Amino acid sequence: MMRNGIVGAAAAMFCVGTLAAVSGLVGDYPVYGGQAVRYLVASAVLLAVTRAMGLRFVRLTGREWLCLGGLALLGLVVFNVCVVESTRASGPALVGTVLGTVPLVLALAGGRPAPRLLAGAAVVVAGATLATGLGSGGPAGLLWALGALAGEAGFSLLAMPLLPKLGAIRVSAWSTALAVPMLLVAGLAEDGAGVLRWPTAAEALGFAYLAIVVTVVAFFLWYSSLPKLGPGRAGLFAGLIPVGAIVTGLVLGVATPSAYDLAGAGLVIAGIAVGLTAPPRRPLAALSGGRDLGGAAGA
Repeated sequence: MMRNGIVGAAAAMFCVGTLAAVSGLVGDYPVYGGQAVRYLVASAVLLAVTRAMGLRFVRLTGREWLCLGGLALLGLVVFNVCVVESTRASGPALVGTVLGTVPLVLALAGGRPAPRLLAGAAVVVAGATLATGLGSGGPAGLLWALGALAGEAGFSLLAMPLLPKLGAIRVSAWSTALAVPMLLVAGLAEDGAGVLRWPTAAEALGFAYLAIVVTVVAFFLWYSSLPKLGPGRAGLFAGLIPVGAIVTGLVLGVATPSAYDLAGAGLVIAGIAVGLTAPPRRPLAALSGGRDLGGAAGA
């Protein structure tokens, strides 16, 4: 179980890092409308998978609906809005640096972390910061970046109480579906009637990649791994996001990593190795009776 969780979490965060490879394809599309398109396609695919797997609708309590709505609002919508606005205010380096602290935030959110887990998370943060580039900017950019950090933490923490009951596929499907109208509202406020337009062929390819690889595949892998590892251990792998961007840029020949990039990637890998030597806490999957996360209760 632990090995599967490690592989899944690493692959999920690496996939997220590859979005840098397609960002140029969709850069001219209205931002919030584009995110709505991405999540609409992803939710359609995920809902089709739930139907094909025979995963029935599950009744949620009021508290669980609040968690799901909060996950869509904070983890998807607020996160995207804050990343966009922080980048506009201060450039990508600042928000990348702040998001690099996700491993520490998740390690601390899981309770009293083991010293080795905390040390590993600190090394991962240092590596991710080095690989991303030390951020600089004004107070507005920093505040938006902190909002993005809260959204990234909520993406994992708000899913934890839902996964034993819904499973990874339904959490992914339902949260992405709920995010679509929220993003359209944000897009209407930002771009008015121009929030949506017919994409070009290159934009369509970019959105297909974002929807299938960066959303469907990455979300499923992450939410399948999160209960097996717990938020503290899983959070270590968030440091692989800039590593995925570096490797993808090198493979596609669009960017050559600097010495700082390579040193940062090395620190991330070292930090993950240190953090994984910490004594494991009882995983959520064990607490839920070992049910399959793809088709948990109600399937």
